[in-house]
Amino acid sequence: MSRSLLNLLLIVSVGATACASPAPGATGPTTSIGSSSPTSPTALTVGLGYIPSVQFAQFYLADAEGYYRDAGLDVTFQNRIDPELITLLGQGAIDIGMGDGTSVIPAVSQDIPVRYVASIYAGFPSVVFAKESAGITEAADLEGRSLGIPGRFGSSWIMLQALLASADLTPDDLEIELYPDFGQAVAVQQDQVDAATGFANNEPVQLELAGEAVSILRIDDITPLPGPGLVVGAGTLETKAPAIRAFVAATLRAMEEIIADPERGLDAAIARVPELGEGRQAQAAILAATVETWTSDFTDANGLGAIDREAWETSVEFMRSLPDTVVARPVTVDELVTEEMLDGP
Repeated sequence: MSRSLLNLLLIVSVGATACASPAPGATGPTTSIGSSSPTSPTALTVGLGYIPSVQFAQFYLADAEGYYRDAGLDVTFQNRIDPELITLLGQGAIDIGMGDGTSVIPAVSQDIPVRYVASIYAGFPSVVFAKESAGITEAADLEGRSLGIPGRFGSSWIMLQALLASADLTPDDLEIELYPDFGQAVAVQQDQVDAATGFANNEPVQLELAGEAVSILRIDDITPLPGPGLVVGAGTLETKAPAIRAFVAATLRAMEEIIADPERGLDAAIARVPELGEGRQAQAAILAATVETWTSDFTDANGLGAIDREAWETSVEFMRSLPDTVVARPVTVDELVTEEMLDGP
């Protein structure tokens, strides 16, 4: 695989320079939601995180098919890094966006007024991965090994500590190598480190596309952590609740359709970001891995987008126990999440 394709695939949620990709929705006559004029749609600025990507196919499909327009919404997409996005959501500068659950917890504890309103990733996407030849098949196998990570922060760092704790290990039991430029996937490929943190729908896919068998260690069955989902500022929930509810419903509809027919999501992503078409096979693999994280036993029982409150409670307790925790004060699940936007328009 060429280095340019690796760079195209390298999509992470933190630590990159923010870039914008405005894509206003159609503004033709619609039935108004949260608007004083019957023909004026409600404007929503939507933050999708990092850079335009096939991982956001559900948003692109909902926009292309007119689901947002038909719900009375005028949607503009922006791309932001997660910490910046959470702050902007709290300020009301962005109406709704994709945010890590593990970012919402410390933000609310620091009195940033945001709420998590729908799960997008029902499985926690942050993982530890290694070449199968490294012999790393469980957390205990990481002891004494070298591991690459962008930094000691964010969802990857929290996940790693939870994974190690399950084997009575700490980061001090490993040789941690920092890759602030997010080059840990290449480091694993070139045997510079034994393993690395990454995302189930990104770095392991890169290695597999390059013909390398991969081992993946996941946290879901050990310490449930809330994956990325839709986050809204408290002020926006008060002023644009009907529009937010409609946006969530339209997005979940698009997710259901992509689960049934991934090609629709892939086509929508390539139409929005044409350069993705240069590596269609690779993008299809990334989308397939992404779709796999959208569902779980919990969402199968409770519906797409459902919020697992017990998992959130576990996450709060775990994050407060970390020695370098950024959870400034005790928070309750009721302060962090609301299911009110899952009721449909």
